[in-house]
Amino acid sequence: MGVPDAPTGAAPRACIVGLPFDCGTHPFRVGSRQGPDAIREQSRLLRDFDLAERTGIDNANAYLRLVDTGNVRCPAGDPDTAFPLIEQAIGAILDTGAIPVSLGGDGAVTLPQLRAVASRYPDFVVLHFDAHTDTYPIAGYNTATTFTRAAEEKLFDVDASYHVGARGMSFMTGVWEYTREVGYAVVPFDDFVPQQAALLDEIRDKVGNRPVYLCFDMDIFDPSCAPGVCTPEWGGLSAREGLALLRRLSGLNFVAFDVNTVSPPQDVGGMTAFLAATVVQEFLALAAVAVRDFPAGRPA
Repeated sequence: MGVPDAPTGAAPRACIVGLPFDCGTHPFRVGSRQGPDAIREQSRLLRDFDLAERTGIDNANAYLRLVDTGNVRCPAGDPDTAFPLIEQAIGAILDTGAIPVSLGGDGAVTLPQLRAVASRYPDFVVLHFDAHTDTYPIAGYNTATTFTRAAEEKLFDVDASYHVGARGMSFMTGVWEYTREVGYAVVPFDDFVPQQAALLDEIRDKVGNRPVYLCFDMDIFDPSCAPGVCTPEWGGLSAREGLALLRRLSGLNFVAFDVNTVSPPQDVGGMTAFLAATVVQEFLALAAVAVRDFPAGRPA
Protein backbone atom coordinates (compact mmCIF):
# COMPACT_ATOMS: atom_id res chain seq x y z
CA MET A 1 0.00 0.00 0.00
CA GLY A 2 3.03 2.25 0.06
CA VAL A 3 2.83 2.81 3.83
CA PRO A 4 6.04 3.48 5.77
CA ASP A 5 7.92 0.77 7.65
CA ALA A 6 8.39 2.97 10.73
CA PRO A 7 6.45 5.81 12.36
CA THR A 8 6.99 9.20 10.75
CA GLY A 9 5.44 11.20 13.58
CA ALA A 10 2.92 10.28 16.25
CA ALA A 11 2.55 6.65 17.31
CA PRO A 12 0.72 4.39 14.84
CA ARG A 13 -2.81 3.31 15.63
CA ALA A 14 -2.55 0.17 13.48
CA CYS A 15 0.32 -1.96 12.22
CA ILE A 16 0.56 -4.43 9.36
CA VAL A 17 2.57 -7.56 10.19
CA GLY A 18 3.35 -10.53 7.97
CA LEU A 19 3.29 -14.10 9.27
CA PRO A 20 5.04 -16.25 6.63
CA PHE A 21 4.14 -19.59 8.19
CA ASP A 22 2.35 -22.71 7.09
CA CYS A 23 2.38 -26.12 8.69
CA GLY A 24 3.64 -27.75 5.50
CA THR A 25 1.37 -30.75 6.03
CA HIS A 26 -1.18 -30.30 3.22
CA PRO A 27 -1.02 -33.19 0.73
CA PHE A 28 -0.22 -30.89 -2.21
CA ARG A 29 -1.15 -27.26 -1.45
CA VAL A 30 1.80 -25.92 0.51
CA GLY A 31 2.50 -22.25 -0.01
CA SER A 32 0.71 -19.96 2.46
CA ARG A 33 4.12 -19.07 3.89
CA GLN A 34 4.42 -16.95 0.73
CA GLY A 35 1.11 -15.20 1.37
CA PRO A 36 2.29 -12.02 3.13
CA ASP A 37 4.65 -10.98 0.36
CA ALA A 38 2.08 -11.77 -2.34
CA ILE A 39 -0.56 -9.65 -0.58
CA ARG A 40 1.88 -6.76 -0.28
CA GLU A 41 2.76 -7.08 -3.97
CA GLN A 42 -0.88 -6.80 -5.02
CA SER A 43 -1.59 -4.02 -2.51
CA ARG A 44 0.21 -1.65 -4.89
CA LEU A 45 -3.05 -1.63 -6.86
CA LEU A 46 -4.94 -0.04 -3.95
CA ARG A 47 -5.63 3.65 -3.42
CA ASP A 48 -5.92 5.58 -0.18
CA PHE A 49 -9.21 7.47 -0.47
CA ASP A 50 -12.73 6.11 -0.05
CA LEU A 51 -14.76 8.28 -2.37
CA ALA A 52 -18.04 7.02 -0.90
CA GLU A 53 -16.92 8.17 2.59
CA ARG A 54 -18.98 5.38 4.16
CA THR A 55 -17.52 5.85 7.64
CA GLY A 56 -16.77 9.57 7.68
CA ILE A 57 -13.04 8.74 7.53
CA ASP A 58 -12.01 9.00 3.89
CA ASN A 59 -8.36 7.93 4.36
CA ALA A 60 -8.09 5.13 6.92
CA ASN A 61 -4.35 4.69 6.37
CA ALA A 62 -3.63 8.29 7.30
CA TYR A 63 -6.07 8.29 10.20
CA LEU A 64 -4.47 5.15 11.62
CA ARG A 65 -0.93 6.41 10.93
CA LEU A 66 -0.45 2.96 9.47
CA VAL A 67 2.97 1.32 9.35
CA ASP A 68 4.13 -2.03 7.98
CA THR A 69 6.38 -3.73 10.52
CA GLY A 70 7.50 -6.39 8.04
CA ASN A 71 7.43 -10.15 8.46
CA VAL A 72 7.97 -12.10 11.65
CA ARG A 73 11.00 -14.32 11.11
CA CYS A 74 9.24 -17.57 11.94
CA PRO A 75 10.32 -20.92 10.49
CA ALA A 76 7.58 -22.54 8.43
CA GLY A 77 6.58 -26.05 9.40
CA ASP A 78 7.79 -25.65 13.00
CA PRO A 79 4.93 -24.43 15.22
CA ASP A 80 6.88 -24.99 18.44
CA THR A 81 9.41 -22.36 17.34
CA ALA A 82 7.18 -20.14 15.22
CA PHE A 83 4.18 -19.71 17.54
CA PRO A 84 6.07 -17.97 20.39
CA LEU A 85 7.68 -15.60 17.86
CA ILE A 86 4.28 -14.72 16.39
CA GLU A 87 2.75 -14.25 19.84
CA GLN A 88 5.63 -11.97 20.85
CA ALA A 89 5.33 -9.84 17.70
CA ILE A 90 1.58 -9.36 18.03
CA GLY A 91 1.94 -8.64 21.75
CA ALA A 92 4.51 -5.94 21.06
CA ILE A 93 2.05 -4.16 18.76
CA LEU A 94 -0.80 -4.49 21.25
CA ASP A 95 1.38 -3.09 24.02
CA THR A 96 1.63 0.21 22.13
CA GLY A 97 -2.16 0.45 21.93
CA ALA A 98 -2.12 -0.15 18.17
CA ILE A 99 -4.28 -2.66 16.33
CA PRO A 100 -2.36 -5.52 14.67
CA VAL A 101 -3.48 -6.41 11.14
CA SER A 102 -1.78 -9.64 10.16
CA LEU A 103 -1.17 -11.21 6.77
CA GLY A 104 -1.02 -15.02 6.91
CA GLY A 105 0.15 -17.66 6.63
CA ASP A 106 -2.21 -20.56 6.96
CA GLY A 107 -5.01 -20.82 9.50
CA ALA A 108 -2.66 -22.10 12.20
CA VAL A 109 -1.17 -18.60 12.67
CA THR A 110 -4.37 -17.48 14.39
CA LEU A 111 -3.68 -19.45 17.59
CA PRO A 112 -0.54 -17.57 18.73
CA GLN A 113 -2.26 -14.29 17.87
CA LEU A 114 -5.21 -15.24 20.05
CA ARG A 115 -2.78 -15.97 22.87
CA ALA A 116 -1.31 -12.49 22.55
CA VAL A 117 -4.72 -10.82 22.52
CA ALA A 118 -5.92 -12.91 25.48
CA SER A 119 -3.21 -11.60 27.78
CA ARG A 120 -4.33 -8.03 27.09
CA TYR A 121 -8.10 -8.30 26.44
CA PRO A 122 -9.33 -11.18 28.65
CA ASP A 123 -12.99 -10.60 27.75
CA PHE A 124 -12.66 -10.55 23.97
CA VAL A 125 -14.69 -12.53 21.45
CA VAL A 126 -13.90 -13.94 18.02
CA LEU A 127 -15.68 -13.60 14.70
CA HIS A 128 -14.33 -16.26 12.35
CA PHE A 129 -15.39 -16.26 8.69
CA ASP A 130 -14.23 -19.47 7.03
CA ALA A 131 -15.43 -22.42 4.96
CA HIS A 132 -14.21 -24.58 7.85
CA THR A 133 -14.61 -24.27 11.62
CA ASP A 134 -10.96 -25.25 12.30
CA THR A 135 -12.33 -26.94 15.43
CA TYR A 136 -11.73 -30.64 14.90
CA PRO A 137 -11.49 -33.33 17.61
CA ILE A 138 -7.93 -34.29 16.76
CA ALA A 139 -4.54 -33.78 18.40
CA GLY A 140 -1.74 -31.37 17.67
CA TYR A 141 -1.20 -27.95 16.17
CA ASN A 142 -2.48 -27.66 12.62
CA THR A 143 -5.01 -25.76 10.57
CA ALA A 144 -7.86 -28.04 11.71
CA THR A 145 -7.25 -27.51 15.44
CA THR A 146 -6.67 -23.76 15.81
CA PHE A 147 -9.93 -23.14 17.62
CA THR A 148 -9.93 -26.50 19.38
CA ARG A 149 -6.70 -25.59 21.15
CA ALA A 150 -7.92 -22.01 21.71
CA ALA A 151 -11.03 -23.28 23.51
CA GLU A 152 -8.98 -25.71 25.60
CA GLU A 153 -6.70 -22.85 26.65
CA LYS A 154 -9.75 -20.67 27.47
CA LEU A 155 -8.28 -17.77 25.54
CA PHE A 156 -11.60 -15.95 24.93
CA ASP A 157 -15.34 -16.19 25.47
CA VAL A 158 -16.20 -19.18 23.29
CA ASP A 159 -19.92 -18.94 24.05
CA ALA A 160 -20.09 -15.44 22.52
CA SER A 161 -17.91 -16.27 19.50
CA TYR A 162 -18.98 -17.29 16.01
CA HIS A 163 -17.84 -19.51 13.15
CA VAL A 164 -19.62 -18.22 10.04
CA GLY A 165 -19.69 -19.71 6.55
CA ALA A 166 -18.90 -23.42 7.06
CA ARG A 167 -19.63 -25.46 3.93
CA GLY A 168 -18.40 -28.24 1.71
CA MET A 169 -16.81 -31.60 2.50
CA SER A 170 -14.51 -32.84 5.27
CA PHE A 171 -12.13 -35.70 6.03
CA MET A 172 -14.27 -36.70 9.03
CA THR A 173 -17.89 -36.56 10.13
CA GLY A 174 -19.54 -34.60 12.95
CA VAL A 175 -17.28 -31.54 12.83
CA TRP A 176 -20.04 -28.94 13.09
CA GLU A 177 -21.66 -30.83 15.96
CA TYR A 178 -18.34 -31.06 17.78
CA THR A 179 -17.70 -27.34 17.26
CA ARG A 180 -21.07 -26.57 18.84
CA GLU A 181 -20.31 -28.94 21.73
CA VAL A 182 -17.12 -26.96 22.40
CA GLY A 183 -19.38 -23.91 22.74
CA TYR A 184 -19.07 -21.94 19.53
CA ALA A 185 -22.03 -20.68 17.56
CA VAL A 186 -21.78 -22.25 14.10
CA VAL A 187 -23.59 -20.55 11.21
CA PRO A 188 -23.31 -22.79 8.13
CA PHE A 189 -22.98 -21.05 4.79
CA ASP A 190 -26.41 -22.19 3.58
CA ASP A 191 -28.01 -20.62 6.67
CA PHE A 192 -25.94 -17.46 6.50
CA VAL A 193 -26.44 -16.39 2.90
CA PRO A 194 -30.27 -16.10 2.75
CA GLN A 195 -30.46 -14.12 6.00
CA GLN A 196 -27.05 -12.46 6.09
CA ALA A 197 -28.24 -9.02 7.19
CA ALA A 198 -30.33 -10.36 10.06
CA LEU A 199 -27.58 -12.70 11.26
CA LEU A 200 -24.94 -9.97 11.20
CA ASP A 201 -27.29 -7.70 13.16
CA GLU A 202 -27.76 -10.53 15.67
CA ILE A 203 -24.00 -10.91 15.99
CA ARG A 204 -23.57 -7.18 16.49
CA ASP A 205 -26.21 -7.15 19.22
CA LYS A 206 -24.66 -10.11 21.02
CA VAL A 207 -21.09 -8.80 20.81
CA GLY A 208 -22.01 -5.26 21.81
CA ASN A 209 -18.98 -3.15 22.81
CA ARG A 210 -16.74 -6.07 23.75
CA PRO A 211 -13.28 -6.33 22.18
CA VAL A 212 -13.44 -8.29 18.93
CA TYR A 213 -10.83 -10.33 17.05
CA LEU A 214 -11.75 -10.73 13.38
CA CYS A 215 -10.33 -13.79 11.63
CA PHE A 216 -10.99 -13.96 7.90
CA ASP A 217 -9.97 -17.06 5.95
CA MET A 218 -9.87 -16.41 2.21
CA ASP A 219 -11.63 -19.70 1.44
CA ILE A 220 -14.84 -18.04 2.62
CA PHE A 221 -14.79 -16.76 -0.96
CA ASP A 222 -15.69 -18.90 -3.95
CA PRO A 223 -12.67 -20.28 -5.84
CA SER A 224 -13.85 -18.36 -8.91
CA CYS A 225 -12.57 -15.17 -7.24
CA ALA A 226 -10.09 -16.70 -4.77
CA PRO A 227 -8.49 -19.78 -6.35
CA GLY A 228 -5.18 -19.46 -4.49
CA VAL A 229 -6.15 -20.88 -1.11
CA CYS A 230 -5.14 -24.06 0.71
CA THR A 231 -8.54 -25.77 0.92
CA PRO A 232 -10.95 -24.34 -1.68
CA GLU A 233 -14.66 -25.13 -1.49
CA TRP A 234 -16.99 -24.29 -4.35
CA GLY A 235 -20.14 -22.29 -3.63
CA GLY A 236 -18.63 -19.50 -1.53
CA LEU A 237 -19.05 -15.74 -1.42
CA SER A 238 -18.42 -13.53 -4.42
CA ALA A 239 -15.93 -10.72 -3.99
CA ARG A 240 -18.79 -8.23 -3.82
CA GLU A 241 -20.62 -10.24 -1.14
CA GLY A 242 -17.53 -10.71 1.00
CA LEU A 243 -16.55 -7.04 0.98
CA ALA A 244 -20.14 -6.01 1.72
CA LEU A 245 -20.13 -8.41 4.69
CA LEU A 246 -17.07 -6.69 6.15
CA ARG A 247 -18.56 -3.24 5.71
CA ARG A 248 -21.62 -4.30 7.67
CA LEU A 249 -19.40 -4.97 10.72
CA SER A 250 -18.40 -1.32 11.05
CA GLY A 251 -18.79 0.05 14.57
CA LEU A 252 -17.60 -3.00 16.50
CA ASN A 253 -14.71 -2.64 18.96
CA PHE A 254 -12.05 -4.39 16.91
CA VAL A 255 -8.69 -5.00 18.60
CA ALA A 256 -7.00 -7.32 16.07
CA PHE A 257 -7.48 -8.63 12.53
CA ASP A 258 -6.05 -11.48 10.53
CA VAL A 259 -6.48 -12.59 6.94
CA ASN A 260 -5.04 -15.97 6.08
CA THR A 261 -4.69 -18.91 3.70
CA VAL A 262 -3.51 -17.07 0.58
CA SER A 263 -1.35 -19.66 -1.21
CA PRO A 264 0.47 -17.98 -4.12
CA PRO A 265 1.62 -21.19 -5.86
CA GLN A 266 -2.05 -21.98 -6.53
CA ASP A 267 -3.11 -18.42 -7.34
CA VAL A 268 -4.08 -17.17 -10.80
CA GLY A 269 -2.62 -13.84 -11.84
CA GLY A 270 -2.41 -12.72 -8.23
CA MET A 271 -6.20 -12.42 -7.99
CA THR A 272 -6.51 -14.06 -4.56
CA ALA A 273 -3.69 -11.94 -3.17
CA PHE A 274 -5.29 -8.79 -4.62
CA LEU A 275 -8.64 -9.70 -3.08
CA ALA A 276 -6.89 -10.36 0.25
CA ALA A 277 -5.22 -6.95 0.03
CA THR A 278 -8.66 -5.43 -0.53
CA VAL A 279 -9.94 -7.34 2.51
CA VAL A 280 -7.12 -5.72 4.48
CA GLN A 281 -8.21 -2.33 3.19
CA GLU A 282 -11.68 -3.06 4.57
CA PHE A 283 -10.05 -4.11 7.86
CA LEU A 284 -8.37 -0.71 8.02
CA ALA A 285 -11.69 1.07 7.53
CA LEU A 286 -13.12 -1.01 10.41
CA ALA A 287 -10.04 -0.29 12.53
CA ALA A 288 -10.31 3.46 11.95
CA VAL A 289 -13.90 3.49 13.16
CA ALA A 290 -12.95 1.38 16.18
CA VAL A 291 -10.17 3.81 17.11
CA ARG A 292 -12.52 6.75 16.73
CA ASP A 293 -15.42 5.21 18.64
CA PHE A 294 -13.41 3.34 21.31
CA PRO A 295 -10.37 5.59 21.95
CA ALA A 296 -9.51 4.33 25.44
CA GLY A 297 -6.02 2.83 25.54
CA ARG A 298 -5.23 3.73 21.95
CA PRO A 299 -2.66 6.30 20.76
CA ALA A 300 -4.16 9.80 20.69
